[in-house]
Amino acid sequence: MNRSPERAADSAVQSSSRSAFALLRRLEWRVRHAVENVLSGEYRSAFRGRGMEFDQVVKYEIGDDVRDIDWNVTARLGEPYRKKFVEEREVTLLLVFEDSPSLQFGSSTQSKREALLELAGLVMLLGAVNRDRVGYLYASPEGYQLREPVRGRGPILHAASTLLGVPPPRLEAGQPDAAAGKADAGPRPQTPAAAAQTADQPPVIGREDPAASPPRPTAAAPVKVSGAPVDTAANSEGGGSQTEIPWQLLARAAPKHSILIWLSDFPPREAPDGWSVLQRRYQTMGFRVDDPWERALPAGDTLVAYDPLARRLVTLDGTAAQRAGHAEWVDRREAAFRDLFPDSLSRLVVSTRETRLDALVRFFHARMRTRH
Repeated sequence: MNRSPERAADSAVQSSSRSAFALLRRLEWRVRHAVENVLSGEYRSAFRGRGMEFDQVVKYEIGDDVRDIDWNVTARLGEPYRKKFVEEREVTLLLVFEDSPSLQFGSSTQSKREALLELAGLVMLLGAVNRDRVGYLYASPEGYQLREPVRGRGPILHAASTLLGVPPPRLEAGQPDAAAGKADAGPRPQTPAAAAQTADQPPVIGREDPAASPPRPTAAAPVKVSGAPVDTAANSEGGGSQTEIPWQLLARAAPKHSILIWLSDFPPREAPDGWSVLQRRYQTMGFRVDDPWERALPAGDTLVAYDPLARRLVTLDGTAAQRAGHAEWVDRREAAFRDLFPDSLSRLVVSTRETRLDALVRFFHARMRTRH
């Protein structure tokens, strides 16, 4: 007897969730070992700093940190005064995972999406081990889901396994709008292969070859979080490749001075509306995973790659025009990333061939050395 599509989708989601939970259990031991033996207090120091909230000005006493002296008040009153800060009792981590068809690319054994999800899982486990509050917002061209910050190993593990178990967006979600009479929505994200190929004519292998295209994943049932299904209202018309992130909702999703970590492919684009407001409210960081082919086109023979955004095959034969187009795309992407996160210590870029936990350890080491 054939199972109904709904049961098949539910079974696929359950299987994906079990696999995600098994992965998290394997990662948890590595995270605990890193926190206890490598990171020690550096994870917390890298986030917390010397104080999060200014409280008041008080008289300076022997033993107080001279860096806290308020020289304006001291000069006005004729005796030393210092600024008093109230230390936050806990850190709240809010992850924003921006999923897109372009993340499904991988020139080796692991796709960028798998590596970025692993990075997200490691950060959430770090929060659990350090008894912080952790939440996330998952957004894709098909909708979004929000899990409010929770505390405790069990709830955070459940939230992380739910995030890692979300099926990838359909490749159809990355195709250009084809509806008759539909207005152009403006410039769309572009993959490095497409950027290189656009710079060199002739075009890709003529027309789209359905037989050569990879199989398209079937639609999965929406993942429910806290009883609320994925919100697809922002993408109800379908066909667009843009991921709509509800930034106004995020502005109210966590307490002030929380840590907002945006995990994305970060294609060249403008900053979203309201980004400056979020930067004032939260400590913002950007985490990105790169494939080696994004950093430099492969040398050697002609290669054929599938562009998940354009839904077509592209030919990479290493011509000077292709490499110039690729280099220009890389420059625009890096410039846009720096504009979003001007502080170099708020940006983390990891290769798919790099150990994600080692990259996180180096990231926290660098932040701690600068903050102290």
